Amino acid sequence: MDNPRKALVLLSGGIDSTTCAVLACREFGHENVLALSLFYGQKHAKEIKAARDVTKHLGIKDHIIQQLPDIFKGGGSTLIDQDRQNPETTYEELSTNQGVSPTYVPFRNANLLSVATTISLVKGADVIFYGAHSEDARNWAYPDCTPEFNGAMANAIYIGSYMKVRLITPLQWLTKSEVVALGKKIGTPFQLTWSCYNGYEKACGVCPTCVVRLHAFDKNGLIDPIDYEIRQGPLND
Repeated sequence: MDNPRKALVLLSGGIDSTTCAVLACREFGHENVLALSLFYGQKHAKEIKAARDVTKHLGIKDHIIQQLPDIFKGGGSTLIDQDRQNPETTYEELSTNQGVSPTYVPFRNANLLSVATTISLVKGADVIFYGAHSEDARNWAYPDCTPEFNGAMANAIYIGSYMKVRLITPLQWLTKSEVVALGKKIGTPFQLTWSCYNGYEKACGVCPTCVVRLHAFDKNGLIDPIDYEIRQGPLND
């Protein structure tokens, strides 16, 4: 009897990767899904706790938590460098900003996906689920979330793994509000996720990822179930 196919989910604990985890469990069965969460020097570990809660909720038994070498410090990202404050912004500003985001961690996702590929080969996973979506790539705010990057990495992973591992990016063409709509449809446990760039007891509500998240729930006529320090009202497109 052939061994069952397995999937690895690169799980940050946010809405996008958690939605990918739900998709993977639906397709492969939770017993055939493993999750990988990586600490790469970010200022807090709230997202790692969220990832743990998500795996327990979904019944994913194999959850690997790995720390990367200290290679990103000094690269200018507000997520890493202690002397730089995370930005506060509006959705309108986010929609029109051009160029690399101050929260961009230099070539982070290539490193995360490389580790995921190695673990997939060791653990026998056939595919990697990766939750980049279209708003990450908009105006090249995060160049390592663009379709160009995703396609190049998919090719590198497939060839470099001797055609054993494929990269799956099911959210690549979706906006954040469309990801929330999909998550609601398939039962993503939004209440367990963490998106905020800051490590407060509650999500701050004013950093870019909080603003985008709140806007996405608002567009779907939903109330975000997590707690915020500041919960902004309805936002305009």
